[in-house]
Amino acid sequence: MKTAIQIILTVAILALGYLCVESIQKPVRFKQAHNERKEKVIERLEEIREAQRAYKSLNGKFTGSFDTLIQFVNNDSLRLVKMEGRLTDSMLEEGMTELEALKLGIIKRDTIFIAVKDSLFNKDFIADSLRYVPFTNKEEFQMEAKSFSTASGVEVPVFEARVHNNTYLQGLNKQEIINLNDEELAYERFPGLKVGSLTEANNSAGNWE
Repeated sequence: MKTAIQIILTVAILALGYLCVESIQKPVRFKQAHNERKEKVIERLEEIREAQRAYKSLNGKFTGSFDTLIQFVNNDSLRLVKMEGRLTDSMLEEGMTELEALKLGIIKRDTIFIAVKDSLFNKDFIADSLRYVPFTNKEEFQMEAKSFSTASGVEVPVFEARVHNNTYLQGLNKQEIINLNDEELAYERFPGLKVGSLTEANNSAGNWE
C-alpha cells in the first residue's frame, strides 16, 4: 500500500513538473514561431512597398490591384537618366549653370530603361508571390489604394497592404494568438502587419517600424 502511494505521488510530481515546464515553454515556442513568420511577412510587405513606389513613379498613383502591380513588375521599365561629365569648380565660380553646360556639350545625359523586375528585385524573383502571405495556403494580402485631399486641397495618393495575425499565425497556439490580438486592440492598433495607410500620408511606413 505504501509503495503504491509512493508511485502515485511520484507520477503526480512528474506530471506537475511537466505541466509547469510546458506552461513556460508554450509562450516561448509561440514567440519564436511568431518572430520567424513575422520576419518573412515583413519582407513580403517591403517588396510590395517597393513595387508600389515604382508604380507610382510612372503612373502618379498607387494601385489596389495585385494583378496590375504584378503585371507592372513583370512587363514595365523604369527610366534612368545617366549623366556624363561635370562642372568644375572654376566653371561654377564663373556662374555656369548645368543647362549651359548641357548646351555646350560639357555634360551629357542619356536616358536608359531598366526592367522593373531587374531594378527592384533579384533575377530569381517571382512577381506573383507578391500577393501571397508566407506560411499560408496561398492566402492573399488585403490591398487598397485611393487618394485623399489635405487641408490645403492637395490630392495625396495612398495605399495599404495588410494581413491579420489570425491569417499568418494560423496553426500556432490559438490562445496565444488571441492574447496577441487583445494586446494590439487594447492599444488601438491593427492586430496584424500592414504597410501604408488609407487614412494618412505616412510615406508608406510599416506598422512594425
